Amino acid sequence: MKKQMSDSLTLAVFLTLAGGFQDAYSYNCRGQVFANAQTGNIVLLGQNLATGHPGRALHYLFPLLAFMLGVYLAELVCRRYQNSTRIHWRQTILLAEIVLLIIAGLLPQSLNVAANVLLSFACAMQVNAFRKFRGLPCATTMCIGNMRSAASLLCGYHTTGDPELKRKSMHYYFVIAVFAVGAAIGAVLTQRIGERAIWIAAGLQLTGFLLMFAHEPDPVHID
Repeated sequence: MKKQMSDSLTLAVFLTLAGGFQDAYSYNCRGQVFANAQTGNIVLLGQNLATGHPGRALHYLFPLLAFMLGVYLAELVCRRYQNSTRIHWRQTILLAEIVLLIIAGLLPQSLNVAANVLLSFACAMQVNAFRKFRGLPCATTMCIGNMRSAASLLCGYHTTGDPELKRKSMHYYFVIAVFAVGAAIGAVLTQRIGERAIWIAAGLQLTGFLLMFAHEPDPVHID
């Protein structure tokens, strides 16, 4: 069995581009709901409940529930199929995500709640399945944890002079920048293409799926 690329920086780039794209798409095309940033959805859920808009609050409640269910399912797949020799369990997760994004792109504006449920479910599976790259804990669908790690490691470098801490910090800053690029691309293409723009994110994930059949490359250092 070939060694998987699930820990490679190359895979991280494609999945992070897709993660940023999905958040921009869901916000700009699906009623200002976040596919990944569930903290934002919780804030908007509480705000709408407090201001007497329970119907609008459901737009945020359902994606939150879908996200938790997605994490649960991804964990279940991991526990049951992590020793599979036919296909890596993380590839199974990516295939499921791709299918969900394709379906979401077919849904009209009148079904935005359903689309956001599918997107949040897919994002949850990704964030739970892909937790590390090059041995470093790293998220591909959100930035707050990456930002904390980047700043903490940079502080460590400035106080100890350890170049390894600087390298790790730059790794996180690079992933954050890739996420921003994915969000920018997602915002622009969503405005031009509309609902089916999410298929571009599915294409990025498909690329990641295919990459995982290859041998893992030599480590990439970001100085």
